[in-house]
Parts: sequence; structure tokens; C-alpha cells
Amino acid sequence: MSAPPLIADATEADLPGLLAIYNQVIATSTAVYSYDPVTLEDRRSWWRARLAQGYPVLVARDADGVAGFSSFGDFRAWPGYRFTVEHTVHVRSDGRSRGLGTALVQALFPRARALGKHVMIAGVDAANAASIRFHERLGFTQAALLREVGFKFDRWLDLVFMQRMLSPP
Repeated sequence: MSAPPLIADATEADLPGLLAIYNQVIATSTAVYSYDPVTLEDRRSWWRARLAQGYPVLVARDADGVAGFSSFGDFRAWPGYRFTVEHTVHVRSDGRSRGLGTALVQALFPRARALGKHVMIAGVDAANAASIRFHERLGFTQAALLREVGFKFDRWLDLVFMQRMLSPP
């Protein structure tokens, strides 16, 4: 049995590895409804903004560097949503199916609770059955299906919102 992955707070030195994963996801999948690669400065600004809000950016590292990352941010900007966050998690293509994604998302739960968050949202491309199953195994349930709200790779995309309660009802 292998050791559990080491999850740590991302440092500025992790940003190039995080950027490489994110841009690979943009280029090859519908996990992110974006077309253009982001720059290192874009990721640095994103990282700094998350930290300024008190939100974590976590990484899993292996011998090749950053193997995956996770974070959460505000779900929507209005004050009534202040107890709800939306997470992101991405794993390097050669590191998938090793438990890194699970460890990265599970590490977010206590961090969100410590900030008084009540619900965590996941936005998942509806055609990504593996990601839907992944989130269900982590206790997320499907809450909404938004039809044809995204467009990428010359096709309309449906978005599933999933949610997980973080604090007791």
C-alpha cells in the first residue's frame, strides 16, 4: 500500500507546475470552459487573491513537482452566499487515478469549515461521468443541470452543479 499523498499549501514556487496542469486541462478537456491558456502572471494574481481572502490553494507534490492542486473561492459575490464556496481540483494527466484528487478535495473540507462555510459546490461538465462519480464518492449530490450554458470544441455543453454540506444541518 502506498503512502497517502502529501498535501501542502501552495507556494509561489509551485505556480509554474500548477500553471502547466491548468493549461493542459484547458487545452484538452471541458473541465474548464475556457479557450486560451493563462499566463504565469494570471496564476500568480489568482493565487494572491485567494490568499488575500483567506482561501487555501493546496498542492500535491511528487518527484516530478506539482502533481495536482485544489482550491475554493466564493460561489457568488452577493452577501447572502457568503457561507457557500465553489471548489476546483485538477491533477496532472500522469497522476490521475492515484487518489491525489480525492486527497486534495478532502483537504479542503476542514479548511472551509474553519472559515464558517456551510456548502461546497462543484461545477462539472455533464458529459464527464468520471468526475460526477468522483464527486459522489466524496459526498456531493447533484443539485442542478444547466443545459447548453457552455460552448467549447464546437459544441454546446451542459453543466451539473453538485453540492456537499460542510456543517451539520
